[in-house]
Order: sequence, then structure tokens, then C-alpha cells
Amino acid sequence: MSIMSWNARGMGNKGTVRALKDIAFKFKPEIIFLSETKKKRYLEKIKMKMKLDYSFYVDPIGIAGGLALWWSHEVSMVILNSGKNFIDTKVSVSGEDDWFLTFIYGPPYANEKQVFWESLASLRSNILEKWCVIGDSNMVTRPEKKLGGAPFDASSAKCFYEFMDAFCLLELPLKGGTFTWSNQRSEDEAILEKLDRILISLEWSTSFPKAIGILDAAIASDHVPILLLLKGMSKRFRKDFKFEAKWILEDGYTDNVQDGWQLVNESNRLWSFGKKLSRTMKKLKQWRKQKRGRSILRMKKLMQPS
Repeated sequence: MSIMSWNARGMGNKGTVRALKDIAFKFKPEIIFLSETKKKRYLEKIKMKMKLDYSFYVDPIGIAGGLALWWSHEVSMVILNSGKNFIDTKVSVSGEDDWFLTFIYGPPYANEKQVFWESLASLRSNILEKWCVIGDSNMVTRPEKKLGGAPFDASSAKCFYEFMDAFCLLELPLKGGTFTWSNQRSEDEAILEKLDRILISLEWSTSFPKAIGILDAAIASDHVPILLLLKGMSKRFRKDFKFEAKWILEDGYTDNVQDGWQLVNESNRLWSFGKKLSRTMKKLKQWRKQKRGRSILRMKKLMQPS
């Protein structure tokens, strides 16, 4: 089972919908949570394209905010509570024990953050409950989770850590990168931050010991989609790419790297960087496969009796 969370920055353009369809095709999430949907129009039609059955919405205030939650008939989900910054649910899958899943869109304004984290704390009664929190926290928690812009303010993260400590929550690492948000500027004006995260209780981690969080490429938004895979990475996604230093000395290496690293979309720095890495990896994989094929042919020819 997989769960997707994405601050989509509006669902009103075709590029965003296309990006969402690509992610859904790749990971086939049973649950999709979108924040900053802005306009509610068309959301049900988009949900149907994702082949999901049920929905719950928190309307935007004017044209700002808005939350959408979609899920499959394979998931038993009950909406417990909701507000402009969260949707709290109880879920179970395939007859497993119930557990709590809270989707968040943290307020961007400093004067609202304390109230937000306190309101999340009021949702649960004790630390022994199976609880997972996923979404855009709008919170930088450590200096190394921020690159560029104003200096890290430790006092702003105090309410976050108080919330974590109160329920003995852990932050699940996200594979695939350090930052989840970019201001989409280049050079000296670039700002990168980790704002999107997955928090889990000890009880929850015991029930899902193989669970992992991963990042996908940031397309059509300044946020990266994050995915929670409850049973870990399936064989479909286990084809790890391993770079070998000796390639640098081989013919064809430089040409393939240069070809893969061609300019993609410099206006979206975070997405562009991820896309370049992906293209370069694909080029090198194809190059090595062709080179390996030629090597095998040479070996067979040499082994033939003269």
C-alpha cells in the first residue's frame, strides 16, 4: 500500500494534473492527499482519472488553501476531524488493525504555528496509539534542512519539537533527496528547504517495520510529492543505479553525461536538477547495456574454436 501527499499549488492547470497522473501511474497510491488545491472545481473529475473511489474536501478560504483527500475502496477510512490545515482519519487495510492517519498543511504564518501544533496534539489521547502524520508542515526544523534565504530560526521550531516529544514521534527519513521545497530561482537567489515530512509513532513503526518514505520529482509545483510505502519498496522499484568510477576513463562516458545533463527547465531549479539526474542515469544505463552486449559478443567470438 502506498500513500501520496503533495502540496500541488492549485489543481487548475493541465500541467499539474498531468504530473499527478504520472505519479499515480508509477506508484499506484491507494490514498492521495493534496494541499493548496485552491479551487474545488474539477477535483472530482481528476479523482476519477486517478481511479480512486472516495473523497473528502476542505474548502479553500477564498482562493487560498483547500485540501483534497481521495482513497480506494480497498482502504477502510473514517474521517474523524478536519480543519483548514488538517484532515484526521482512522484507517485499516485488508483486515489489519485500525490506526490513525493525519494529513497536514501547516500554516505559513509564525503566529499560527503554535496553535496548529497544539490542535494536532489534541487529536490523540496517549502515546501508545498507532499514529502517522504526513504532509506539508511548513516548518524548517534544523539548520541543515535549509539552504539560502534568511538564517534558520530555532525558536520557530520549538512548538514542532514539543509536539514530537509529547507523543514520542519519529520522523521517517525520505529517500531521494534532502529538500522538498524550492523558491524556483537560480544562482544566489535560490532557497531550498525541507517542509514536507512523515511523522510516525513507535507503535505505528512496530506495525509497519518495512515502511519507507520517498520523494518524487517536483513538477508543476514548488513542492516535491512525498510517498509513504507501508511495505517498503516492491521489486518493481528495486533496480538501484550504481555508478562505477572506472566509467570516467571509458569511451562514450562523457558524451552520455553531457547529453543527459542538457537544460530542462531552469525556471524550476529543484525539478530541473532532479530531471537532469534522471536523464543522465538513463543515458548511462543504456550506454552500459550496449557496452556489455558488445563485450559478450567479443567473448563468444574469442571462445569459438579457430
